[in-house]
Amino acid sequence: MKKVILLFLTSLFLLSCADNNRFNKENIIPTPKEFTIQDNKLYPIKEVVNSEKRDNLKFPHSNDEYYLKSSKGHVVIEGNEIWAKQTLSQLTNESGCIPDVEIHDWSAYPIRGFMHDTGRNYQTLEMLKETIDLMSLYKINYFHWHLTDYPAWRIECKIFPQLNDAQYQRPGRDCGKFYTYDEIRELIGYAKERGITIIPEIDMPGHSAYFKNTFGFTMDSKEGMKVLEKCIEEFCSEIPASMCPYLHIGSDEVYIADPKGFMAFTENLCKKYGRIAMAWDPGLPADSTTIRQIWNTAAGSNAASAKKGGRYVDSFMGYLNYYDPIYFTNKTFLHRACAQEVPDTTNALGGILCLWNDVRVADKSRIALHNGMINGMMTFAERFWNGGEGSWEELVAFEEKMSHHKDIILKNQDIRWYPNAAMSWKIKIGDNDTLKARGGAIDVNDLCRANSLHIGDTISAWAFTHIYSEEEKTIEAWVGFEAAARSNRMSGGIGKQGEWENQGKLFVNGNEISPSQKWNEPEKYAFHFNTWAKPEEELPYTDEQFYWMREPVTIHLKKGDNEIKLYIPKTFKGQRWSFAFITL
Repeated sequence: MKKVILLFLTSLFLLSCADNNRFNKENIIPTPKEFTIQDNKLYPIKEVVNSEKRDNLKFPHSNDEYYLKSSKGHVVIEGNEIWAKQTLSQLTNESGCIPDVEIHDWSAYPIRGFMHDTGRNYQTLEMLKETIDLMSLYKINYFHWHLTDYPAWRIECKIFPQLNDAQYQRPGRDCGKFYTYDEIRELIGYAKERGITIIPEIDMPGHSAYFKNTFGFTMDSKEGMKVLEKCIEEFCSEIPASMCPYLHIGSDEVYIADPKGFMAFTENLCKKYGRIAMAWDPGLPADSTTIRQIWNTAAGSNAASAKKGGRYVDSFMGYLNYYDPIYFTNKTFLHRACAQEVPDTTNALGGILCLWNDVRVADKSRIALHNGMINGMMTFAERFWNGGEGSWEELVAFEEKMSHHKDIILKNQDIRWYPNAAMSWKIKIGDNDTLKARGGAIDVNDLCRANSLHIGDTISAWAFTHIYSEEEKTIEAWVGFEAAARSNRMSGGIGKQGEWENQGKLFVNGNEISPSQKWNEPEKYAFHFNTWAKPEEELPYTDEQFYWMREPVTIHLKKGDNEIKLYIPKTFKGQRWSFAFITL
């Protein structure tokens, strides 16, 4: 009887493999370079064997290179075991079944990083581990850990414990919270097991108000450099180069009397302790051995910086926390990695996706949602694993992968994103010629720059699109008329009760549509200035300040063609002028 039951259960399992065929090669992120599928049959995984390298496979491309072959549930992997198993996890359907495939894959660039700022807003080790897990899934192999900034030094300091004293730190910014050396080593080990190297950043000499508060002098002073020398010595003795080969020394957004002398001091410290130095560019002048992290997004500046010599990483696609996150997801996919049509790793080492939160964060669990971290990671991983740049048509196809990951692979995660690349617009800005744009979220400032259109501080625009429906029905959509940056907090704020923010208006077939929800804080958070180091920077963002976090609006479509029209005013200088219409 037991044998009969076992055979019956096995038959059910095999049927479930056949009935739940969710496999599609387009579901793997990032896309493998060489992919062959035998058929669409699925088999339960029986074994996974890590084999020695085959004689006819030299793995010449990179340390990321791997080979994976499955045959009726028997899986053989070679090369980079971690990345092979992450691909296998994406191949496996909900019933634990996989197809017969053969995959040979490698990365275009050796560095594919993600940076998070815990200097301004502390995160627990468990939260950082969740981020590491997500990075590993998408083969993002460097975690750039920004450990110090204006509010605090987040590294245990035994020689100068006052650096960890809450009284010298910015009030309300997780005062007194830091990472012990045991915790830092723990996270480094956790990341290593998942294929990730940690790059700690100790920002010197800028972004260091806590330092002057603590000691009464600045980092670049003679006294400050003596303190730093002892701090770096302690850090490097606690965290050896074998665990942490890189040290990011910051150096940006600061003006000091002797920039060359200070940079020579910090770079020599890195060399003394066997570390590869990294620094921001633009920043203080680095020597040829320091890896430059280029962050200026101004048109043309990135390509020029990339060509000036020396090794560099690309952060000039912009920051997750600055743009509308759905717009930025598209922007990252369309970005030309390292300003190269064809990857050349002589000096171009890859890219680092950055997430800063200048504004105080009250609920750390909302950071990923407020900044579109997960959807941003997906397109970043694709771009820097494969290099080059994507087209709109490729993005439309890639969104099918993203939808699968959102609905199946990451179904327990809250991801505020929906496919939108197929949407197209005609946009009339003032009295200028009509412009065309694509995507559900449009940064009008970027659109003007791309079309060499010079506009004033205040102007209005109209955006038009059409939705064809086979029948009369209702749909839901996110609608927004601004995406406040999570950095400088410049914003028109929340709209009046019953109205959209930024005086925007939505019309469907000539009928004006109002927001679905009642605002909790109508007309609040209107800041027409940079809030850096001002009291307003300490006001945390709430969900209703972001259209992608709000209740969608219900829209009634008639059978046939439906006109969607948005009125988008620019109301003040420096505004992040944008709009969004995302169907759910």
